[in-house]
This record gives sequence, structure tokens and C-alpha cells, in this order.
Amino acid sequence: MELISVLAIYFLFWFLCLFMVLPFSARTDREAGVETLPGNAESAPHRFRAGPVVLRTTIVATIFFGLFYANYVYGWIGADILDFLKPESMRTTVER
Repeated sequence: MELISVLAIYFLFWFLCLFMVLPFSARTDREAGVETLPGNAESAPHRFRAGPVVLRTTIVATIFFGLFYANYVYGWIGADILDFLKPESMRTTVER
């Protein structure tokens, strides 16, 4: 796999993991015991800290990407494992 492909796929994993990790550190004003300021949504985070979110996202994305890349190298799960999705008429005689 080329380096640019590796970076592009990691970038996609990172942003997917960002949306998975983001809700875990969010606390609203009500949960923090502070009065909500006028004009703010009640669901807005009390104090957003980007550093820990970026660190957690990077860790989770690296783990998922590592599993993806290991699967790419060793071929644990491939398209042939999804054979049950093919209609019977499209399967070859060798597969039957």
C-alpha cells in the first residue's frame, strides 16, 4: 500500500473515531452544576477541552487503523467471506 493511501485511510479512521470519542467527555452546564448563560443551548458543553479529545481520538484511531492494516497484510477477512451476499446464480461452479 502506498504512503499516501495509508495517510488517507488513517485520516478517515481518525475522523470516524473523533465522532465516536467526542460525546464521552462532554458535560453540560446542568451536569457541571452551573447556570446556563442566556443564548447558549442547554446541550452545549460546559467547558470544551480539545487536547484530551484529540489525544483519545488519536489513540483509538491508531488501534483501529492497526487492525485494518493487519487485516490488509494478513488477509483475515476478505471479500470472499462475504460470499453469502452473492445471489446463487452468480457463484461459480467451483464454489458450490
